[in-house]
Amino acid sequence: MKILTMGVEEEFVLVDRVTRAPVNRAPEVIRRAGRELGEQVQTEFFNAQVEICTRATANRRDLGDELAWLRAVVGAAAREVRCLTVACGTPVLPPEEPLTVTDSDRYRLMARRFAPLVTRADGVTRDDGLVCGCHVHVGTLDRGRALALAQQMRPWLPVLQALAGNSPFAQRRDTGYQSWRAVEHARWPTVGPTPVLDEAQYLAHVARLVGEGTLLDSRMVYWHARPSEHVPTLEIRVADANADLDTVVLFAILVRGLAATLLTRVDAGLPPPRIPGPSLLRAHRLAAAQGITGLGLDPVDGRERPAAELRPGVTAPGRPPERGPSGPVRVRPGRSAPAGAARAPGGSVRRGRSGSRGRGTPRCVRPG
Repeated sequence: MKILTMGVEEEFVLVDRVTRAPVNRAPEVIRRAGRELGEQVQTEFFNAQVEICTRATANRRDLGDELAWLRAVVGAAAREVRCLTVACGTPVLPPEEPLTVTDSDRYRLMARRFAPLVTRADGVTRDDGLVCGCHVHVGTLDRGRALALAQQMRPWLPVLQALAGNSPFAQRRDTGYQSWRAVEHARWPTVGPTPVLDEAQYLAHVARLVGEGTLLDSRMVYWHARPSEHVPTLEIRVADANADLDTVVLFAILVRGLAATLLTRVDAGLPPPRIPGPSLLRAHRLAAAQGITGLGLDPVDGRERPAAELRPGVTAPGRPPERGPSGPVRVRPGRSAPAGAARAPGGSVRRGRSGSRGRGTPRCVRPG
């Protein structure tokens, strides 16, 4: 069987070096980092965000090395303009000046069309709209296979989401959630599980949403798993940005392992698992609220179980641990152990909450 490739897009908040509040300095950061990275560093909706994009690879070491390089270059560019890149799903502190929307035709149109999601009644940009995710692409897949794979993966995505929550803080407060980003991001149209559609139905459905004005264009399909509109991949969009590099690489490996396992069902023409819509939405709510330390819904039988007990099935149903071109999955010496971090209660969120005790504001960890 052909080995699937994987690629990662990471979004970071830009914060002032002194105040740690979000700042609108992305144009300067991207201009400097772009001299070396080219199109691998990109804008996001707000000028207080930057995005890095890896190339597709089948090798986990290459993925980790490229992410480390991208993070280092962008981090250095940020320091040149007196700010830092921070990897968390929501900024811990509110901005000290209004956020500004990236100066592009598409983003300006989005800001006008969906103004209640972007600006307050007084016209000032909402502070709660700034969220950062980590998106994993698996390929190469045409649109039809990507859609079919997305439907096979639907029951498992809450389990992956629970592993990757990293946004407990917002507006100087502990939200009580593992992923507050999931709550904030859900305000946008179409955010949620992938509908069960074949390719023709998908094209008609998206065209109808665009024609009705629900979406600006097909790139605004924000399903948890969606066929990419610019590369031949399936994009998984349930993870928060995470500072720990090994955690990101591990997450990408888990996504690819699950995709490779379930692609055999796609190629055999087997129907996707039947799961009631309310149950799937509840599974995602539990993942956002409780993460890996709380309860989750078993993707096989739908029963409520401790989320930590669901993780062994992620790489598999019925498949041994993934072996790629560079061998079985192991943590490299001298790096933090992502599997151990995931097994430890709370993972990244627990470390963030521990760092906030006894301080006026929580501490966020910089990537790289």
